[in-house]
Amino acid sequence: MKLFDVYPLYEVTPVKAKDVYVYDEKGTEYLDLYGGHAVISIGHSHPHYVRRLSEQLEQIAFYSNAIQNPMQQELAEGIATHSCLHDYRLFLCSTGAEAIENALKLASFHTGKKRVIAFNNAFHGRTSAAVAVTDNAAINAPLNQQHQVTFIDFNDSAALKKELQKEDVCAVIFESIQGVGGLDEPQAEFVQTMETLCNQHQACLIADEVQSGFGRSGMFFAFQQYNIRPHVITMAKGMGNGFPIGGILVHPDIKAKYGLLGTTFGGNYLACAASLAVLEVMEKEKLQARTLVLEAYFREKAAAFPEIKKIKGRGLMLGVEFDFEIATLRKALIYQHHIFTGGSSNKKLIRILPPLTVKEKHFDQFFQALRSVLDEL
Repeated sequence: MKLFDVYPLYEVTPVKAKDVYVYDEKGTEYLDLYGGHAVISIGHSHPHYVRRLSEQLEQIAFYSNAIQNPMQQELAEGIATHSCLHDYRLFLCSTGAEAIENALKLASFHTGKKRVIAFNNAFHGRTSAAVAVTDNAAINAPLNQQHQVTFIDFNDSAALKKELQKEDVCAVIFESIQGVGGLDEPQAEFVQTMETLCNQHQACLIADEVQSGFGRSGMFFAFQQYNIRPHVITMAKGMGNGFPIGGILVHPDIKAKYGLLGTTFGGNYLACAASLAVLEVMEKEKLQARTLVLEAYFREKAAAFPEIKKIKGRGLMLGVEFDFEIATLRKALIYQHHIFTGGSSNKKLIRILPPLTVKEKHFDQFFQALRSVLDEL
C-alpha cells in the first residue's frame, strides 16, 4: 500500500533528535529552527520530558473521560499559574484543529448564532469549521463552504462594526500573530475595539494561540499584551513538545453542562504528562523570559542584512522578509547548510520557530549560512 500523497517532502529522513538538532539516517546533523511547525517547545528528547512520559507509560497510558483523572486538574492548575488566567476553565482535546472546532462550537452554543468573522490570511486548521475560517480557498471543500464565514482585514474597525451590527455573529476569531499567514499582527487599538464590539453585540472573541501560545511570543499567550479577556483561547502545538495535545480555555461567563463537548483521546494520562513536563521545564529553565532576549539578538543580527526588508513577529515566532521568493533559499539552507526553517503563504518570508531552548550561537550559525547562500544567489 502506498501513502496518500498530499505532502511535498524534502529529501531528509530524521531518525533521531536532541535539543535543537535533528539527525538523519546517515548521521547528518540538522539545526532545527522550525520545531516541526512550532511544536517543539522545550527541545527534542528533553531528559525530563522523556522521563516523565516513560514513568507515566509504566503506570497507565489511557482511559476514557468517563473516570477521574487528577492529572487533568494538575495541568489546569499549571496553565493557570503560568498564564494567570485562574478563573478560566480548561477543556482538553488532541489537536489544534480540534481546539478550534470546539471553540467555534462553544461560541455558537453560547450565543445561539452561527456566522463567524475571521481575518484575511488567517490559518486555523484543516477540519470542518476550522478550515472554513481559514483564508485559503484551495483547501476549502464544498462541504466546508456551508459554514457562514466573513473575512475582513486586520485593523478595519468600520468593517468589523458593520458586520457585528447584523447581530448574527457567534464569534470573531483571530491570531495575535498570524502563523501560516506570514506573521502579521493586528494593532493594539483594533484588538481592544474587537473585544468591546464583541461584548456589545453578544459575540464571542476567540484568541487562536495554537502556534503562539505556551511562551513562544515572550508572554504565555500572545494576546496578553493587549490586556483583553477572550471568551475562548485555543492552544496546542508547543503544549506537548510533540505529543498530540490541544485544549481550550473557557471564560467563566460560558457555563458548562454535560454533553456540551466531548473527546475520546483528549486529556489522556500521557498527554497530561507531556504537557506538565513542558510547563515544568519552562519554569525551571526560564524559557519564556529567554525568548525576549533571543528575539532582540535575532533582530540585531538580521538588521545587518540589507537583503532583509522586514523583520516580523515576537519572541521566538519570527520571520525575515525579502523582496524575492525564498523557496530556493530555504532549499539551500536545508541541503547545503543543514538548517530547517519554515515558509508561509507569504512566499517572500522565512519563518523561524525554533525550540525555546535555542541559543545565540544557533542564530549565529543561521545568519552565517544565510550570508553564504545570499552571496551565491
